[in-house]
Amino acid sequence: MRIDELRAPLLVTWQLTRNCDLACLHCCTESAPGKRLPGELDADEAMQLVRGIIDHQVPYVMLCGGEPLVVPHFLVIAEALGAAGVQLKIETNGQRFDAQIAERLARLPVRSVQISLDADSEDVYRRQRPGGSLAKAHAACEAARAAGLPLEITFAPTRLNIDQIEAVIERARTLGAFRFNTGKLMRIGTAARLWNKLEPSTEQYRRMLDVLQRQATAIEDSMELCYLPFSIEDGLRRSFEEPPATMLVLPDGRVKVTAALPHVCADLRRQTLAEAWDAYRGAWRDLEVLAEVRHAIADASLHSRANNWKVLALANV
Repeated sequence: MRIDELRAPLLVTWQLTRNCDLACLHCCTESAPGKRLPGELDADEAMQLVRGIIDHQVPYVMLCGGEPLVVPHFLVIAEALGAAGVQLKIETNGQRFDAQIAERLARLPVRSVQISLDADSEDVYRRQRPGGSLAKAHAACEAARAAGLPLEITFAPTRLNIDQIEAVIERARTLGAFRFNTGKLMRIGTAARLWNKLEPSTEQYRRMLDVLQRQATAIEDSMELCYLPFSIEDGLRRSFEEPPATMLVLPDGRVKVTAALPHVCADLRRQTLAEAWDAYRGAWRDLEVLAEVRHAIADASLHSRANNWKVLALANV
């Protein structure tokens, strides 16, 4: 495996918290207001992980959640990583992202600020993202671009909003986004519980793909349109063939093999980043993990178990 040649991951995706200021119907992490995970890393523990990332020369970190901006030490983490030259991606719903935050982030090596725009009308946005304001999300996009930050837009399709995707693509272009991300709705977390209400129909997905294919040709010079792999199953097939050089860190410091599976392979409270990386690479040889990947490719309903975390025997935690 190519990951055996690397002494550390190329990307750490760090879920800082399960707490969020919105209660989105499609949330794969089951985040919502007041849903902070028991045992989340405190500021000192988070900075210990920051030092591990810097010491092991991880080049790229994505800070996400929940909503990362509700974490009091979010900017401390971002600025410490940025000061060490670590490239950053910030994933946010945009409700708290303003000009002041944008200006501080603009001093750092930020590769992108990813903001979710899951509708192009306020009523549909609020239905899918209870507690949210589309106007605030748009203002966040404008603040990011005004500060010179690279803007990335993401769209999670559901039965509620999928027919607005073309309007959101055009909105993303107008707002100055360099990339638009989407794909099939993930049957994980809150979305899994509400699957019968949220899953788009086969016909809706067909129309969505028609839009994406048409727009990919029309806007290729102005904005990157990313929608492949389109489904979790497609992504798992790629990972099965070539495991990605990434590390997914949960809010309590544990490390998952992949978002679509329940397996935990390490604990950064008890292990160094190097030890966790060894455990991650070992997990992609573990017979239990490989069998679960095959099952999850064959049966999409199994994705709903992804948040029922299970510690692997090799985890040594």
